[in-house]
Amino acid sequence: METQNTDKIQRDGGLPSPWQAELTGPALKTGFNNSQRFDVIVVGGGITGLTAALSLQQKGKQVLVLDAHRPGYGTTGGTSAHINTFADTTYQEAESGFGEEGAQLFADAVNEGHAVIKALIDQHNITCDYAEKNGYVYAEDEDQVKQLEDIYNSALKVGVDMAYETEVPTPVPFQQAVIIPGQAQFHPIKYLQGLLTAFEAAGGVVMENVLADDVSKEDETLTVKAGELTFTAGAVIYATHIPPKITSFSFRCAPYRSYVLGVKLKDANYPDALIYDMQEPYHYVRTHEIDGEQLLIIGGNDHKTGHDDPEKAFEDLEKYTRQYYNVSSVKYRWSAQYYIPADGFPYIGQMPEAPEGVYCATGYNGNGMMLGSIAGKILSDLIATGESKYKEIFSPARIKPITGFTEFIKENADVAYHFVADRFNIDETESLQGLAPGTGKVVEVDGEKIAAYRDEAGKIHALTPVCTHAACIVNFNDAERSWDCPCHGARYDIDGKVITGPATRGLAKIGN
Repeated sequence: METQNTDKIQRDGGLPSPWQAELTGPALKTGFNNSQRFDVIVVGGGITGLTAALSLQQKGKQVLVLDAHRPGYGTTGGTSAHINTFADTTYQEAESGFGEEGAQLFADAVNEGHAVIKALIDQHNITCDYAEKNGYVYAEDEDQVKQLEDIYNSALKVGVDMAYETEVPTPVPFQQAVIIPGQAQFHPIKYLQGLLTAFEAAGGVVMENVLADDVSKEDETLTVKAGELTFTAGAVIYATHIPPKITSFSFRCAPYRSYVLGVKLKDANYPDALIYDMQEPYHYVRTHEIDGEQLLIIGGNDHKTGHDDPEKAFEDLEKYTRQYYNVSSVKYRWSAQYYIPADGFPYIGQMPEAPEGVYCATGYNGNGMMLGSIAGKILSDLIATGESKYKEIFSPARIKPITGFTEFIKENADVAYHFVADRFNIDETESLQGLAPGTGKVVEVDGEKIAAYRDEAGKIHALTPVCTHAACIVNFNDAERSWDCPCHGARYDIDGKVITGPATRGLAKIGN
């Protein structure tokens, strides 16, 4: 089977997405006077951080962006790049939890997120393969037909254009479907680089490979520490997918991974649309041209981070794809992380546990392109004027357990289980000799538990298995060769370096 070019940049601790080809070349090198005080420091160079940074810079603020790796390395670089006017939290669920006004505000935010992307593309002449497409959602059985009816009715109620449709460009048999015009797709890294170019042209400053590990406040000055480096500002934005360290968001947002394939077909029957089924978890499909070659982009098989088997998730997704499509080869496979909020709405605004002037945005579910874009605008408005029409509904300080209370209890019972059970469920007879090249496992050696990985040359990479975020025990992700925390989604490479937060410190090495 033909597979992806693994010489391309490794993203998010493992397999690169096709968009990552645009991240080749030298890293950004933007210098500044270390004694300079900025108006705003944005921690994180994904779609949220750069949207906010560019907006604030254009409003006359002096902005510094710090990225632990390089812009586009994380979830923005791993997205399947669907731009929707509907969301994983349905408008029916939104109305149930937040009332009619809340559902309408949520719909407005999703639509405005799309509008932000389109406006920035037009304003800065960003070439990023942006194309508007019809979207389709289809039901395969009677239960799904009823769910689809609810989605349809609630979408119309908040003004989302949706109609029943009998024809869908999918080979999957279905009973009922809807069409949603005005959806879109793009190349997320080309878009992000367009934002970076505009941000730097406006005088913004970027630093890569800087992992911010603490924020403190004295008088009216916020200090961001990153190892031996310090930076000062009047406001700080955590655009890090989830805020670092242990916060309330550690227990209000559950980490999940979603899996994606880039597939070449034999018959060239690529759908010219964005297509979604209603399975749990659902599949999502579209087409994109990469390096002059059409590819089917198909994703799904989501599961909680650090749980289940990532390699099996890829295998099941490929099996599903081959069942319905005439596959020639799998050119790419990758996964990305997202966080499901307890009550269905993102958290955007002043961070309640932090000093005044520290903002965050998290909990986008699977809709990071739209919600990340509107989050950037909301944060910019809050810092510049203190106001946004979404200020209250998305407030990180809100207490709204009703909608997601059952899920909230389930997720945190799972976290509590892993705090305790993982420490006692390791096979006591496991030894390092049982590790095959390219595999890893938490094992017992001389009475001590270690996270051990044997590389292809036979060398053992040994780490403490205790996540530095909240002391859960990490699990090995065989598909991406990373150590993933089953509690809050922190991830580490085989040498213990932090790949994604909320951890800010790596796993300690054992031995040489």
